[in-house]
Formats: sequence, C-alpha cells, structure tokens
Amino acid sequence: MNMNIGQAAARSGVSAKMVRHYESLGLLPRVARTEAGYRQYSETEVHTLRFIRRARDLGFSMIEIGELLKLWQNRRRASADVRRIAERHVADLDRRIAEMSSMKRTLQHLIHGCHGDERPECPILDELAHE
Repeated sequence: MNMNIGQAAARSGVSAKMVRHYESLGLLPRVARTEAGYRQYSETEVHTLRFIRRARDLGFSMIEIGELLKLWQNRRRASADVRRIAERHVADLDRRIAEMSSMKRTLQHLIHGCHGDERPECPILDELAHE
C-alpha cells in the first residue's frame, strides 16, 4: 500500500516536516515518487519512521539513531554494538540529570533568598549578573 507523506506521517506519529528532515539526513532512504513528484511511502518506511520516533522519544541523538538504524537493518549485527550505544546514551543521560539537579538546587536556593515582594533587591538577578 503506497501512501503520501501526510498518510505516512499520520501512521507513524511523525510530522510531515520531520519525515522530510529525516530523509534529508539520510535516516530514511529516498522514496519513490509519482509522475507528479509526490513522495510515495510504503509500510517499510512507516516502520522505519516509528523506529526513529521511538528512538527520539528515548532521547537518542540523530547520529545515534543513524547508528541504531544501520544495526537494526543489519541482521548479522552484534547485539554488543547496540548495547554499547545504549550504555553510552545512559551515561550521557546520567550526566545531564546531574547537571540539571545542580541547576535546580541553585535555583531553589536563590528563590528561597528572594523576598518576592515590592522591593527591587533580587538575589536571582544578582547571581545572574555575577561574574
């Protein structure tokens, strides 16, 4: 069953704009076109788009998604390669969570020190202006 970009987008849960973006990045192979130049998608491309969407939902970068797609499409892959990518991503998430937790603690401390009334003094702005 061939679908236009809107139908493929709807079936995959990815916007038409992102479908074109993924195609431009090479994550989605170029698809057949009608004589009028409209893209035609099959279930194979929709399945790939769902894979990409799920990987994005888990926070993988476009580069990581490209690596994962190649491994997914290679039936002779080593699962250790996939695991390495996922472990590297978890380590990155841990680092980002720690950074965000630190930002949250700092902001909570600044909020606690701010009177939040009619006075102009504001430790939040003072901290942002501090060199």
